[in-house]
Amino acid sequence: MATVATAQQAGIPTRTRAARRRSWPVWRWLILLIAAAYFLIPLYASLKFAGFKAFTQVTTYPQFGTAFVLSLRLALIATVLTLVLMVPTTVYVHLRLPRIRRIMEAITILPIVIPPIVLIIGVLKVAPGFLISTPNLLGLEYVILAMPFAYRSLDAGMRSFDAKTLVEASNSLGAGWPTTLWRVVVPNLRTAILSATVLTVALVLGEYTMASLDNFQTFPVWIVNFEQNSGPVAEAASLLALFVTWILLMLIVTLGSRSARKRGIGGVQLFSVATQTRQTVGETE
Repeated sequence: MATVATAQQAGIPTRTRAARRRSWPVWRWLILLIAAAYFLIPLYASLKFAGFKAFTQVTTYPQFGTAFVLSLRLALIATVLTLVLMVPTTVYVHLRLPRIRRIMEAITILPIVIPPIVLIIGVLKVAPGFLISTPNLLGLEYVILAMPFAYRSLDAGMRSFDAKTLVEASNSLGAGWPTTLWRVVVPNLRTAILSATVLTVALVLGEYTMASLDNFQTFPVWIVNFEQNSGPVAEAASLLALFVTWILLMLIVTLGSRSARKRGIGGVQLFSVATQTRQTVGETE
C-alpha cells in the first residue's frame, strides 16, 4: 500500500513501476554471472584444494585457538574504540563544521596512502614501553587502519537524513548533547554503524603486516606461519576466517533491514541527500 501511494504521489503509474522491476535487461544478468564466476571459482578451487577433512583438523593444531581468540579480542577493541572516536567526530563535523568535511576526508584517507610498515615503525618509536609489550598496542593501530572505512560509512549515514533539523528539535525540547546523540542521532545511524563494524572486524581478521612486525601471533600470522607445514590446513583456516566475516556481514544486513522495516525507512544510501534536497526544492516551489 505504501508503494502504491508513493507511486501515485510521484505521478508514475503503478503498472509501469512493476514492469520496470520485473524486466531485467540481459546485460545485467551477464554482469551478475561474471561477478559470480569471479568470486565463486576461486572459492571452489580453495575448497577443493583444502578438502573437507582439513576443516575438522584445523582446530586441533597448536596455538590455533589462542591466535583466533587474540584476533577476536583485537577486533572487539578496535571496533569499540573506532566507534567511540568516529561517531561523535563525524556528527560534530556535519553539524558544526561542515566546511572542513573535505579536510576530514583527506585526513582519514592517509592510512590507506601511507604503507602499514611505515606506520608501525613510527608507532614503535614513540609508543610507551607498557603498550609495546601488550597486544593493546596492536588494537590501537587497527583503529588507525579502520578510520578511512569507518568515517566514510558514517559520513554516508549522516547524509541519509536531515540531522540538523532533528538535533534542533531535540534541543528545543530540552535535551542535552549526550541525550541528543544517543537517542536521536545514533538510532538514525544504526545501519551505518553496523557497516563500520563489519568493515573494522573484516580488516582486523585479515591484517598481517602490523601483527607480524609487532611479533604477535594473530590469526593471519598463524595461517602464514603454519602454511609452511600444511598447505591444505592453512587454506582451510583462511576459508574459515572468510566464512566468519561473511556470517557477520549477513547478520549486520539482517539487523539493518529489520530496523529499517520497523522505522519505515530504507538503508544507507550515498545519494539520499541529493534526493531529499530535490524533494525539498520541489515542495518549496
